[in-house]
Amino acid sequence: MNKAELAQALAAKLNISKKQAEDTLEGWEEIVIGVLQKNEEVVLTGFGTFSARVRTARGGVNPRNPSQRIQVPEVRVPKFKAGKTLKDSLKHKTAQ
Repeated sequence: MNKAELAQALAAKLNISKKQAEDTLEGWEEIVIGVLQKNEEVVLTGFGTFSARVRTARGGVNPRNPSQRIQVPEVRVPKFKAGKTLKDSLKHKTAQ
């Protein structure tokens, strides 16, 4: 499911226009990004937690020249940890 399909499903579920659903999704994305940029977490109880983590600097290999070693810098990356309700709902779906 892509963003447009998600907006359509959200519009149908909430009985709102597709434009309102798209605006809602875009607003939600902006809020989550803003919170993560402040190095805080977004917790949706039962669904999961969005957070930002630091991936430490490390050595690597230049893919164009495998004999050359390069230094990969430290970077902040997004992380998602699934909540219990989400995990359990998927476990029960595969068991059927």
